[in-house]
Amino acid sequence: MKTGANGKDIEIKVPCGTVLLDGESEKIIADLYEDGMRFVALRGGSGGHGNAYYKSSIKKAPHFSQLGEETKPKEVILELKTIADVGLVGFPNAGKSTLLSCISNANPKIANYPFTTLYPNLGVCEVRGNAFVVADIPGLIEGASEGQGLGHYFLKHIERVRLIVHLVDISQCDGRNFIDDYEKINKELELYSVELSKTPQIVVLTKIDLIDEETLKEREDAFKEKYNINFLTISCATFSGIDELKLQILEKLSKIPKKPPLQVEVVDFDIKDRESIIISRDDEGAFVVSGGKIDDFARGIVLSDTRSFAYFQRRLESMGIIEMLKEKGLKSGHIIKIKDIAFEYVE
Repeated sequence: MKTGANGKDIEIKVPCGTVLLDGESEKIIADLYEDGMRFVALRGGSGGHGNAYYKSSIKKAPHFSQLGEETKPKEVILELKTIADVGLVGFPNAGKSTLLSCISNANPKIANYPFTTLYPNLGVCEVRGNAFVVADIPGLIEGASEGQGLGHYFLKHIERVRLIVHLVDISQCDGRNFIDDYEKINKELELYSVELSKTPQIVVLTKIDLIDEETLKEREDAFKEKYNINFLTISCATFSGIDELKLQILEKLSKIPKKPPLQVEVVDFDIKDRESIIISRDDEGAFVVSGGKIDDFARGIVLSDTRSFAYFQRRLESMGIIEMLKEKGLKSGHIIKIKDIAFEYVE
């Protein structure tokens, strides 16, 4: 005895922030942005009737049954867009992972070379009885919006954040110009998404412990003259400016609403075609009958059973399929193919 009706569902657990896209159109079909949300991507087909279903007064022990309904496979793309309130962005080695470890309970890998972070790290920061989630977004590079480096993979994770903390290494210890770094990261954000470029920012000049006071003053003045924006200066090594940064993040978040869920394309993968009838001819000249109506009908036919095959022939007539075939040129002696069934038509 088979127990298909008692089969278990296949459930795939995914992190909050997982977005599902239709594999063909790449349209968003689900946005699992809250804990506990569920989405049914595909349902199984209807089960077939067993031989006991066909038992009657004249068929005491039928030897045929109905096959289960076949369903078409569907490709679904799963894409994670990290759920966080704050995203730390900046060039590799700008100090994002170190800052995250200073302001939260996270313990990211930290080292003094580029690309130390391969995946976003999340940490919870508590300030004055309030908490917010901070994501350390792996170091961006010029061309990230076009997929260079790990490009889009990283940028996807900051699409949901309410606030960006833009870290700029003012020490220039890696030989880069800190003003150029600031411009290039903002440019990548804009190229990737205009909406993302409009996300509020706190600009933070980092690693001030690596330069003397005179150099720091010169570079701060140069930055003010160039952009005329407010910014903070910090050192994770000495914790200078860290408390002020946390308070400013909290203040800004209190004024910024959470981003709404993504717009979803309603797709019903479970719509079944039970009406179409398609007639074509194969390379050998045989008539091939297919379509949803045929699929549903043919799965209950067993050629080895005379009654089943007789029923099959009668149904072809009553469904109008024989008449449709004649309109396409069917003559006595022609071969008709339906699913795995092939037979000669005789008038």
